[in-house]
Amino acid sequence: MMLVKRLWHVRGRGRDLMIDTGMGVASLREAARHLLEKPVTAVATHTHMDHVGSHHEFEDCLVHHLEAKNLGSPSRMDMLLTSDWDPAEVMAIEGVGYAVPPELVTALPHASYRLEDYHLRPARPTVLVEEGDVVDIGDRHFEVLHLPGHSPGSIGLWEAATGTLFSGDAVYDGPLLDELPTSNIRGYLATMRRLRELPVSVVHAGHDPSFGRNRLVKLCDAYIRRREVRPA
Repeated sequence: MMLVKRLWHVRGRGRDLMIDTGMGVASLREAARHLLEKPVTAVATHTHMDHVGSHHEFEDCLVHHLEAKNLGSPSRMDMLLTSDWDPAEVMAIEGVGYAVPPELVTALPHASYRLEDYHLRPARPTVLVEEGDVVDIGDRHFEVLHLPGHSPGSIGLWEAATGTLFSGDAVYDGPLLDELPTSNIRGYLATMRRLRELPVSVVHAGHDPSFGRNRLVKLCDAYIRRREVRPA
């Protein structure tokens, strides 16, 4: 089983949002140049390598205060060659059914690109947020939800007017990773209980297809049942 990564571009009257920026193997700014006509805020739903790789290309970077330090000074040796990963991290990913291939990418930006030269580049956090803050892009307003569990500073962006949630990796339609070095199962259980009660119309997650409220409730219930039997 493989995770399909999702990046979200949200247009606003005065400013756009780029919710997560992928791994940064190639330039996101260049790839999306025809879309990015306004000032852009790069949102980090959390600071794992597959979500903030191109944040350094944006002047405005939004992140929860608990993960701001890691955005500005990545502490982990993030690598595209998984043979160099922490064995505990590999076990956590494979333990829920995901494949961990030897190389994380199969297409390179140019012939001379070397996987072993990849590194997660630091980005400057310019907007530090916490629970209840509002992200205003002119004609749209998103409330910041602090959704710990996958990582300490995981956030979602909630637009009550449309029932839209950008959830990052707090919830997506696949096995959730809650035993990574940055994860906390008790926190994840609290997040699942909270999300279950949210009156969403659609969830746009950090991985895999978008889904509605019925699917959200099923995902939350399944996680709660599984983890309440073996609490952290």
